[in-house]
Amino acid sequence: MQPANQPTLYELLEGLPTGVTGEILNGQLHTHPRPSGPHGRAANCLDRIIGRYFDFGDGGPGGWWIFTEPEVHFLRDAEVTVPDLAGWRRERMPIPPEDHRFEVVPDWVCEIFSPSTASRDREIKLPLYAHYGVPYAWLIDPVARTLEVYQLDAGAWLEIDRFAAADQVVAPPFEAVSIDLRGLWLPGRPRIVERR
Repeated sequence: MQPANQPTLYELLEGLPTGVTGEILNGQLHTHPRPSGPHGRAANCLDRIIGRYFDFGDGGPGGWWIFTEPEVHFLRDAEVTVPDLAGWRRERMPIPPEDHRFEVVPDWVCEIFSPSTASRDREIKLPLYAHYGVPYAWLIDPVARTLEVYQLDAGAWLEIDRFAAADQVVAPPFEAVSIDLRGLWLPGRPRIVERR
């Protein structure tokens, strides 16, 4: 039972200073600062690529909503994650929420490691995503220059592929395009090859 004058975890999360991201994971408030340059570069490039083909449908199949750092409420104001990127198939979420709370389980999440978040992303958030039935998860390490692709199988994560820096990536749930991973961490424009 919450003491009368004590703020809830979500009230504490809402009161965090600008530049600090908060999440409520397994009943505990976790915070971390804004991302590093390599983290931000990878997130920005991947958002542009996936968003172009799957959210905007520009030369790709469309049919998705792609968001950066959405506040996903698996349990309203009690189990709250902020993945670096997340996507929803439009048939499951026809319109985005009016406020900042996304209460429909994502169809895909992507976590990009920073030194302060890598163990939390892998050891706490990945199992949480499985528990709530997120079908696909990507883990990106911009320092090691790797992408791990996971698919939920009978409630547990199955690693279906692992890519390194120079690999051309075709990975579910976005198999309609092939992405040159080098563009996520090196200067220049990421190269995309459409697959139809």
